[in-house]
Amino acid sequence: MQTLDYSVTDGVATITLNRPEARNALSATMKDELTQVVPQAAADPAVRALILTGAGGAFCAGGDLRGMEEVRAQSTVQTWRARLQASQPLIRALLELEKPLIAAVDGAAAGAGFSIALMADFVLASPRARFCLSFMRVGLVPDFAAMYSLPRVVGVQRARELMLSARDVRADEALRLGIAMEIVPVENLLARAQALARSFVGASPLAVSLVKQQVGMALASDLRSLLAAEADQQALCFETDAHRQAVQRFLAKQPAAFQWPDA
Repeated sequence: MQTLDYSVTDGVATITLNRPEARNALSATMKDELTQVVPQAAADPAVRALILTGAGGAFCAGGDLRGMEEVRAQSTVQTWRARLQASQPLIRALLELEKPLIAAVDGAAAGAGFSIALMADFVLASPRARFCLSFMRVGLVPDFAAMYSLPRVVGVQRARELMLSARDVRADEALRLGIAMEIVPVENLLARAQALARSFVGASPLAVSLVKQQVGMALASDLRSLLAAEADQQALCFETDAHRQAVQRFLAKQPAAFQWPDA
């Protein structure tokens, strides 16, 4: 691949955005490669969790403005719409992923890079991480599903403020707002992401998938519907080998196969 590094080790897929000379900005090629590799990891039974990170001290600087300028001379509203719609399969693949996704953010997560980090289940930030929905600075509106994701993380009022101000959010504020789950020293960032990801090798894949689905439904559903889905999903989990084996380990006073790693 030209813009990504992809590897699978011990049940963990690691996707590294690798355009450090452009702070890992999302070129057309990078989006195409992500659109290929995310579904590949999702469909691979050997992959139990994914890590998304960036090379060279940046997570992702957002859209590739230089690349956009190269096509502007022949652009129309229709061509821009088509370009954005072409990214929607990738957005859905990330948001609908049934396996845990961990974003390890070092340096800038700006524009669509911030949007992508918001799609992760867990965001680990280094002390020098910086989050910015920079779209207003260039006369644009947030994309890559930020309008969907950010209010669900920080609430509607704070989401408006971050979108309209286009200001930087440092790691400590990102932690307070719930954008980041943990702040991890740069030298430990990837190791911590790997530890979290590997923990899911011992988890029930069905239970993980259903938790992600149920939480995703929570803000768009009513109590009656959620309770019905909960009963259906729990019934399925009761019949899995993962549940039976976990109960047997518990009764035998053995350590659980799934252990959340301490920070």
